Parts: sequence; structure tokens; C-alpha cells
Amino acid sequence: MNFYHPPTDDMHFVLTRVLGAHQALQHLPAFAEVDEPLMQQVLIEAGKFVGEVVAPLQRVGDETGASWHEGAVTMPPGFRQAYQAFWQAGWPGLSARTEDGGQGLPGVLEAMLYEMLSGANHGWTMAPGLLHGAYECILHHASDELKTLYLAKIATGEWLATMCLTEPHAGSDLGLATTRAVPIGDGRHALSGTKIFISGGEHDLTDNIVHLVLARLPDAPPGPKGLSLFLVPKFYPDGTRSAVHCERIEEKMGLHGSPTCVMRFDAAASWLVGEPGRGLQAMIVMMNAARLHVALQGIGLLDAAWQKAHAYAQERRQMRAPGRASSSEAADRIAEHPAIARVLDTQRAWVDAGRVLAYQTAIELDRIRHGSPEEQNFAHTWCALVTPIMKSAFTHQAFHGGSDCLQVLGGHGYVREWGIEQIVRDARVTMIYEGTNEIQAIDLLVRKVLSDGGQRLGRVLDRVQSDQPVQRSASHARIATLRAVTRQIVEAAPRDAQLPYRVAEDFLRACALVLMEWAWWRIDAAVDLEQPLAAERWQAPSRALRQWVLPEFQMRTYIIVHQCTAA
Repeated sequence: MNFYHPPTDDMHFVLTRVLGAHQALQHLPAFAEVDEPLMQQVLIEAGKFVGEVVAPLQRVGDETGASWHEGAVTMPPGFRQAYQAFWQAGWPGLSARTEDGGQGLPGVLEAMLYEMLSGANHGWTMAPGLLHGAYECILHHASDELKTLYLAKIATGEWLATMCLTEPHAGSDLGLATTRAVPIGDGRHALSGTKIFISGGEHDLTDNIVHLVLARLPDAPPGPKGLSLFLVPKFYPDGTRSAVHCERIEEKMGLHGSPTCVMRFDAAASWLVGEPGRGLQAMIVMMNAARLHVALQGIGLLDAAWQKAHAYAQERRQMRAPGRASSSEAADRIAEHPAIARVLDTQRAWVDAGRVLAYQTAIELDRIRHGSPEEQNFAHTWCALVTPIMKSAFTHQAFHGGSDCLQVLGGHGYVREWGIEQIVRDARVTMIYEGTNEIQAIDLLVRKVLSDGGQRLGRVLDRVQSDQPVQRSASHARIATLRAVTRQIVEAAPRDAQLPYRVAEDFLRACALVLMEWAWWRIDAAVDLEQPLAAERWQAPSRALRQWVLPEFQMRTYIIVHQCTAA
């Protein structure tokens, strides 16, 4: 019960039977040879590594944690050895280009790997979590010289990377950042300032750390348009150490195995990445990749909490479940009690729907990289809208649903021995970093939907609706309602500038529920009812979705309509 078990069978079912990923990806020239057996083999081997190497370090990471002494950070016992085995086995480079030392496989396989890693050991997984985004950022924006020095090291994971955005006075509003970069000749800049909340800013997992830092040039205008992106490593190519210092690590509610650092840059020699004044545009590559990974963290953490609660409920015996005969051998298991079954089935409904949506989004990202212009166009639309929905909805559920899973264990859930209280503590930060969930909701409604009058959202809803048969009248009715409330917001917003900000969370939740219903239609259509055991696995969470999850849609849309009417 103390270890996370990678659910590779369920993941493979969603990937191949529900989404037909192998068929969809083989249409892309880059993945013509990526068939189902290959994808399954990668998934199985990834599951073995996660289950055997990373999962056993979960508790020591929390109880021992990362430690700071005179600017150096020592990671928990076993963390460095596990990470060295991780990158040397090629796992960080699954989707990186082969010419950069990667394996050139679909990004959806990387997404599945990070779901498992997050469920097994969220603290450890924070270290390689930014590698993919850093790789894409350097690949698309750095000079050839920087690519030669750093791209392969990042692609393979031999060196780790950070994303240095936040300052003590500049969090969600990065335009307030004051870190400075002054030209010092030979194409370099002296970088000075302090960044906070830097995951993995200092550690002993790798021999070098590559920092990507937002800063201002001397003549930069105020606000976000004045930010440029710079690269400064812990060690330069000649072996000298940069003037980058870890002043301390934060004492946190959770994620004790991941050092959250305060980093000071003392005129550290750095290189410009991309064009001056376009640092946020370059950094957005990292941020978008990170937001999908945070959604996957939510799915993995919720699944880990469900695994513990389910195992406990199968073993724990109390009073007989109502309506069950006393002669039933399992009648006194708490798993048979309706209140407990509701909790467990509801969380599984979220996890399963989350996998469908996350894997579909990862497939769309693969289409953006390798598809036709038409495929890329829709893929951009899907990812722009669905990513903030997933980040917000599934991190929210990881914490609140994880807390419900803890409740299943009663008092045992509240003590460390069972491990579920760590999952709840670790999950809480996912609602905050990489853009708070409130920011995700505003990004969705204000920046993505209202900016074009809901046209892009309409394209996504067209796709969702066309996938489902007309007989699913309840689903089609919800889609029609979502279209209607979107029009109401569009029409009412000019009369009340604050309206979209008040209802943004309700709107995002309504969108999430429509997408979840689509995901479960895909699952239901793929289940073989002639195999009773397989059908039983999926039927309970499918019922839970309809009984306990989808009714929230009516509440959220009622709130929106009421606010629009009052505007």
C-alpha cells in the first residue's frame, strides 16, 4: 500500500483503444514506424523504472528532504543515483530529436511517463520536469553557439534546467520584474537580481544546471514588453563557476524532496536567448509545456491517492454495508459502503477522463510539430483552450479529491505511516505554480474566448459534439448550453468589465465538464461489454461521472447566467 503502482494496462487502453494513438500518429511522417507494440513496450519499461527505482524514494524524499548548507543543496538519499540512472537510460530524451541525442518518439509517450513519475514521487519528478520546455526553448530561440554548448545536454537530461521568472514583488505580473542584464562585450551580459520560488535552482543531481532567466536590458521599456531571456549556467564551458548563488531553500507545506530556491545573480555572465524584448515569447514555450505537465501531475497524484484509498477500502472491515446480506464474505468491507464507493468511483472518473484529455492534448502537440498546416491549425486551437482547463481542473481535483481519498482511511489517513497525507500536501502547490488556477481561468475566458467572440471555442465544441452520437441528447444539450452562456458573456462583458473575471472559474469548470463527458463517451465506446471483468472496471466510474460529477454543470452555468443577467 505504501508504493505507487504504475497503471500501465489502463494507460495503454486509453492510448490505443480509446484514442487510437498509434494510428493517428503513424499518419505523421516523423512517426511512420511507431506502431502499437513499440508504444506498449516503451510504456511497460517506463512503468518498471518508475515503480522499481523512483517510487521507493517517495517517503525518504518527504521525511529527509533537500538540505541547504552555505549555498549548496544536498538531495535526499538515493535521489542522485536514481536521476543518473534515469538520464543514462534515455528517459528524458524520449521526444527530443535524434540529432540532439533524443529518441524522436511521440510526445504523448513522454506525457505518460511524467504522469507515472508524478504519481510515484512528485518531489523527485520536479527535477526533470522542466527539461522538455527548456529543450524546446533553446531549440527554437537560442543561437547556434548556445545550441552547440547546451542543447544536447538538456535533451538527454545530463544537465538539468531552471525557469527563473518570479521575483519577491513580481509573481503573476511578470512585467514588474527588475532583474537587469548589462552588456559586457563579446555578446555576453552581466545579469544581476534575485529570483524566488526556483524549483531545482541548486542541487547535486547533475554536474551542471542551466538557468533560463527573465531580465531587462538597460534601455528596456517598463512592463512585460521590456523583458528579455538570458541563459546562465552554474558552470561555464571552461569549468569556472558563475556568479549565481542559492541564498536559501524554502520550508514548504510539501514537496520536501524538491528544493525551492532563492537565487541571487551577482553580475553573472549570461547570453541572450532570442530577440531583445521578446523574453516572454521565448519563455512561453517552457510555460505551456510546464502547464501540460502540471495537469499530468494532478492526474498522477490523484491516481496515487486513489490507489491507497482503494487498497485500504478493500482490506478494512467494519459494520456490514446497508442492503448486503450478512452471509456475504465481503459485506463488511468499507469498499461496499455507498459513501466510500461514491468517493472512490468519482475520483476514478476524474483520473480516467484526465488521461483521455491529457493524452489527446499531447497528440495534438505532436501534430503541431509534425502535422499538415490544417492539422496544425486545429491542434493549436485545441491546445490553447484545453491546456488551461486541464491545468486548473485536474490540479484542483488532485488536492480536493486526494483529500476525499484520505477521508476513506479515516484516522489512518492523517498519520504519515500510510503515505496519503504526503500526497495531499504535495498536491496543493499544483494549484498555484505555473500560473495559479485563477490565472488559468482568466487566460481561458478573457484571453482565449472573449478575444475572438468564442470562435475558437466553437471549433473545439464542434469537434467534441461531432464525436458523440445524436442519441446522447444530454451531452448535446450541455454543449448547446455552454455555447449559449458563452454568447451571453460575450454580449454582457462590454456593459460590465469585471463580469468575465467574476465568472471565469465557473466558465472553466463548465468547459471541463463538457470535455470530461466527451472523454467518457470515448471510453464507453471502446469498452468491450463481452468481457465482463474489463467492463466492470470501467462501468462504475462511468456511472459516477453521470451521477456525481456532471450535475455540477447546471450549477456553474446557472451562476454565469445569473451574473450576465445582473450586468
